[in-house]
Amino acid sequence: MSVLNIIKIGGNIIDDPVQLDAFLEKFSALQGRKILVHGGGKIATRIAADLGIEAKMVEGRRITDGPMLDVVTMVYAGLTNKNIVANLQKLNCDAIGLCGADANVIKAIKRPVREIDYGFAGDILADSVNSLAIKKLLEAEFTPVFSAITHNGMGQLLNTNADTIASSLAIALSNVYEVSLIYCFEKNGVLLDVDNENSVIETIRSGEFQQLKDNKIIHDGMIPKLQNAFDAIAKGVSNVYIGNANNLHLYQQRKFGTCLIA
Repeated sequence: MSVLNIIKIGGNIIDDPVQLDAFLEKFSALQGRKILVHGGGKIATRIAADLGIEAKMVEGRRITDGPMLDVVTMVYAGLTNKNIVANLQKLNCDAIGLCGADANVIKAIKRPVREIDYGFAGDILADSVNSLAIKKLLEAEFTPVFSAITHNGMGQLLNTNADTIASSLAIALSNVYEVSLIYCFEKNGVLLDVDNENSVIETIRSGEFQQLKDNKIIHDGMIPKLQNAFDAIAKGVSNVYIGNANNLHLYQQRKFGTCLIA
């Protein structure tokens, strides 16, 4: 089974052109089949403000009403995605930009309204990823670059969390490839001491995760990220890495961030 690396970059990289350029150089240098997944950062909020559209957030999650869906589609699947693709082409990486509607690669459902109405937010169900279509692109030696826009199969676009897209792609494609899922953000990895960037925990097994939570070493926003990572591993993903985007060049030496394994 051949190897596939799926790399997700956070909004802090998207928002900083210098960081983004440096990251894309490292990404383009990665050997073998690979996929890049990105969100939108703060660009959509800024452009919405320029257009007189209020950005509404609840506990860090965007409310995607009709006007905001237009903005995030333009920014995520348009401006951001195509800038990334153009810069990868500059680096001789034959990238192809996609949203979930392209080649029907990722379908989702509109998030049900409970306590909060998130508007046109999309949730991905099992078997919603068209792994056959993605495999065709990879076998043709394209590098897919996924924006955080999906569709429901009935003509409706949906705004979908980029972490969820990366995890869903990794799970679906683990039937075809030996998949490593790599989350790139601003920290060096999962830290033993949150104030010490050099205190990276190099490896965490699924059985150690609960102990680290109980001892308050892992807390707050890192808990759902790791929970999703171990869920992906339980569903067939070989391993998950979490580390600093600036260190991606160390990944193929297996010196990158924290490695999560079963």
